[in-house]
Amino acid sequence: MSTIPPHLRLRARGAGSNASGRFERETRAAFDDGWDIPEEERRLTTDVRLETPRSALVWNRSPDLYFDRSINPYRGCEHGCIYCFARPTHAYLGLSPGLDFETRLIARPGIGKVLDRELRRKGYVPAPIGIGTNTDPYQPCERDHRVMREVIEVLAAFRHPVGITTKGTLVERDLDLLAPMAAQGLVGVGVSLTTLDGALSRRLEPRAPVPERRLETIRRLSAAGIPVRAMIAPVIPGLTDHELESLMQAAREAGARNASYIGLRLPLEVADLFRDWLLTHAPGKAAHVMGRVREWHGGKDYDANFGTRMKGQGLWADLLARRFAAAVRRLGLEAPRTAFRTDLFRPPPRPGDQLGLFDLR
Repeated sequence: MSTIPPHLRLRARGAGSNASGRFERETRAAFDDGWDIPEEERRLTTDVRLETPRSALVWNRSPDLYFDRSINPYRGCEHGCIYCFARPTHAYLGLSPGLDFETRLIARPGIGKVLDRELRRKGYVPAPIGIGTNTDPYQPCERDHRVMREVIEVLAAFRHPVGITTKGTLVERDLDLLAPMAAQGLVGVGVSLTTLDGALSRRLEPRAPVPERRLETIRRLSAAGIPVRAMIAPVIPGLTDHELESLMQAAREAGARNASYIGLRLPLEVADLFRDWLLTHAPGKAAHVMGRVREWHGGKDYDANFGTRMKGQGLWADLLARRFAAAVRRLGLEAPRTAFRTDLFRPPPRPGDQLGLFDLR
């Protein structure tokens, strides 16, 4: 039964359903009982609502991440990537991880002031902050709301290290801040690449920049002196895994210094959404792709255990890891991960503060 009203026309959307999240007591479906007044067909548009943030930093203890703190300028993501492992977070808001995740967004303006306050707390110890680890901070609505710009302005003023993950070209707008930070060893950017096939990309990640445009972003960031890591993610077995080496080659030619990869992750509601996507866009490969996914994750759609959730396990996972390591050596993508500096961290003076008489740093 459809979860989408028949009068809504979907254009450039990843999910094909809007099923209720796992915490909802009720499920809703569109059903014509013959009594409804016909509605004029209209296109499903994106709605961005504003949230007053009470906190900026989100802390984690995940041993397979390089950071223990992150910032989320937005909830939801208009890029609409069907494989996005962050989709289930929308269920915490009482919204669907399906179409709601990519059409009912929440921006958090004012987060810069909150972050400023948190970084000034007595006893705060600086360490790299991860941004873009949940939803993309440079998704299309950033053009209007500029929440990520707020965050970068604060981090630049504090000389605080940050690692950014994105597939959005709006990161180029902030080169005036990011380039000086990179010169101080304070920033690194990971640009995610999934496929070089433009048609496949448009179906998988309908509102994200096309592959060639992302490669151009790597070129521009690299030319500005910003260390760029090519993130081959997600690697989808039976659909994009054959592109691993060509993606790394293209990224290297564009200026990426190193590379990483993550296998397809299908937590909670994402599994059903992705399965439906396969049946619609690649029905002949659906059984093969899902069979290989289960081989990666011990017979399940997803294994959430640290250490295996991103790379998988078993024969095919081992072969992929070997291919990746061989390509890294061949292409010279062996530069170490950005060594972020923390010794430069210093809260900037606020209006009215008395400057230290002998502090000339």
